[in-house]
Amino acid sequence: MDDNSRPTRFILVRHGESVGNREQKFTTSHLSPLTELGRTQALTAARWIAERFKPELVVVSPYLRARQTGAIIAELFGLGIEVEDDLRERHMGILAGQPYPNIATDPTFDRSRFWLWRPAGGENFEEVRARAGRVLDRLAQTHRGRELVVVSHGGVMAALWAHAIGGWQQVRVPRNCGIIVAEHHQGRYTPPLTHE
Repeated sequence: MDDNSRPTRFILVRHGESVGNREQKFTTSHLSPLTELGRTQALTAARWIAERFKPELVVVSPYLRARQTGAIIAELFGLGIEVEDDLRERHMGILAGQPYPNIATDPTFDRSRFWLWRPAGGENFEEVRARAGRVLDRLAQTHRGRELVVVSHGGVMAALWAHAIGGWQQVRVPRNCGIIVAEHHQGRYTPPLTHE
């Protein structure tokens, strides 16, 4: 079977627990590292992937927590790593460093249309979807018929899920090292399957 007849399979992985996740705060730095729990989660995810798939490449966000998670996965498979800047986490603007629940205190936040809400100085989910979706589409073409692990962030994972299904209904942010498996074939994505 040639590469054109096989789907490109994406094993999308959220990074393991970071210091910011442990503190339940939006991170202020791209250098926020994994915790020990985060490293354990990454190894568990790598082993889960190894039981089911044969990835040929690991693609990561440039942020340290995603690169560390990707390195743990790549090491298990003996794979190389590529960094994609547009897989970086959503910029939270004035909410950087604030506790997660502070979103709800913004009077402009509309839960029923959360993907359009933008924190002052930050990005909305649709903007994240546009940049991260372009990465996924390009990888689907340049690595046609292959299996790839893509390590990013909670907001990016939600955006890639929405990109694959063409909307925001049923989309949620996966837990740390949650996995979404999506396939791209003949110009279309199949509905993703989640593992949490």
